[in-house]
Amino acid sequence: ALAGLLILPQSILLGTTFPLMSAAVLRAAPSRPGNVLSWLYFTNSLGGAIGVLIAGFLLVRIAGLPGVLAGAAVLNLVVALVAFVLSKRLPNEMVHVSAAPPSPASSNLPPPIALPRLQRLLLGVAFGTAVASFAYEIDWIRMLALVLGSATHAFELMLSAFILGLAIGAISIRKLDTLRSPLHTLGTVQVAMGLLAIFTLPVYVASFEWFTTIMAMVNRTDAGYTGFSVLRYGLCLLVMLPSTICAGMTLPLITRSLMVGGGGEGAIGKVYAWNTLGAIVGVALAALVLLPGLGLKPMLLLAGGLDIALGLLVFHLLAARRRVAIGAALGAMTIGAIALTVPLDRALLTSGVFRSGSLALATDAKVVYYADGRTATVAVGEGENGGHWISTNGKPDASLGPWWQEACSDTTARRLGGDEITQTLLPLVTAAYHPAARTAAVIGFGSGMSSHLLLGIPSFTSVTTLEIEPKMIEGARVFLPANARVYEDPRSHLVIGDAKAHFAAAAERWDVILSEPSNPWVSGVSGLFTVEFYVRVKAALADGGVFGQWLHTYELSDNLVLSVLAGIDAVFPSWRVHQVGPGDLLVIASAEPQLPVMNADAVLRA
Repeated sequence: ALAGLLILPQSILLGTTFPLMSAAVLRAAPSRPGNVLSWLYFTNSLGGAIGVLIAGFLLVRIAGLPGVLAGAAVLNLVVALVAFVLSKRLPNEMVHVSAAPPSPASSNLPPPIALPRLQRLLLGVAFGTAVASFAYEIDWIRMLALVLGSATHAFELMLSAFILGLAIGAISIRKLDTLRSPLHTLGTVQVAMGLLAIFTLPVYVASFEWFTTIMAMVNRTDAGYTGFSVLRYGLCLLVMLPSTICAGMTLPLITRSLMVGGGGEGAIGKVYAWNTLGAIVGVALAALVLLPGLGLKPMLLLAGGLDIALGLLVFHLLAARRRVAIGAALGAMTIGAIALTVPLDRALLTSGVFRSGSLALATDAKVVYYADGRTATVAVGEGENGGHWISTNGKPDASLGPWWQEACSDTTARRLGGDEITQTLLPLVTAAYHPAARTAAVIGFGSGMSSHLLLGIPSFTSVTTLEIEPKMIEGARVFLPANARVYEDPRSHLVIGDAKAHFAAAAERWDVILSEPSNPWVSGVSGLFTVEFYVRVKAALADGGVFGQWLHTYELSDNLVLSVLAGIDAVFPSWRVHQVGPGDLLVIASAEPQLPVMNADAVLRA
């Protein structure tokens, strides 16, 4: 509800701009509605594709998020001023696009379908193809995140590539006014879009190998990163472009056909509205239902089948039986062939090629758990030594050696190594700063070890673990019995949701808050390393409470590490840094002027 209040007013206004702009230009040039619509859809989409890259790669670094928002607002005001100036200079009397269909002698019309039936058909296709297109987008972004990584820049490249395809498609159909039958073209484009989307699966599988080549080519310098980003963008285009070009053709075809078929310029707003509604439904359906319910491959095949079915529906209403038969046969053969011959190997998908530049993990590890969740793809792998690791979108978040699943012994000493050091020391060192603590909140489930170890301290009456991805909690059961308390102890409380939202809404305050989400460079996770989040954490601490922040030093520059520490320093009056692993830091902070004295003996005795 709060997000709606913040975004909805300007989103409603944004939704009116394209129909108003289109109507104004069409009134000035009513003789070529198809050409005008194609250019307008092209320029609008091209601006979106460029804007994503400029904002993400340049403006955020220069001006920060508030500066980008302010800059966009100023740009909108400039556009408004230009529109007012043009409205004064254009003639007062402008020709409206006729709602009545032109005569067959003067224009190439779609087949004679009555307006009510034509409107139902075209608005239904506009809605349905948006559902399919945004299911593609959700699917491609998740799939490519397993190749390119989940960093913010990777997401921006994917989004820009998707929108650029729409722009190219719109401009490629600019001569649609000369088409003999735009509706037949629409049907063909819909079928082609579905087929090309399905064919992205073998291209995607091959992209893992291509990415290893890209990683080997580029230098780890600023100039090298620029080249690296260009090559990643090219990889996104290889996967997305063929199908999105078709998607970009559909709205000019649909809008123009409905306009000259009797809908007039009001068709612009109707098509835009139904297409946008389809996009909303498509995103919600894909992200919340289809992806976690079916998985990546079945969802893409289903979305491709929807586009093919829409094309066949258009052919059916045009009585184009031969095209229906050909399209149905091509669709069935393509879906069947790809479903049977292009497997999505789970070890390949979770190989983390974007970090190592190697596919070694795809051959060395055995995947014992895999699930495409709502927010991430979660996998648990088993190494040759019997140890396990858990990953989100191909990036390992926790691991334990095989001996953690053996029975405990008072006579056998074990030396911690790798992630085990961090996973053990994070909760214990944090708790040592507040031996009297009774309640704790842990941000990020990981292997479940942090919450498990805190629950091993008898004085704790409640440990709340916050995790945004349910599949993470499900997958971590592989680590049992090493994390048994987090699942079985009645003092353990699991909360599925966003940590920022939970702290903002919850009235509860905690003695200990331990934050150990994934790495700061992961898209969506970076918000848990900001001043705004630390302010919420400080407000959620009980009197005398302590906050523990895990921070790694690998895969981060010194400036980024210092920026996180500066954020903590801006909020908490006292803090201290512990090195808890070869590349891992634990920052202990307090809202009190003086940080409590660490009492490790009290925790170890407990």
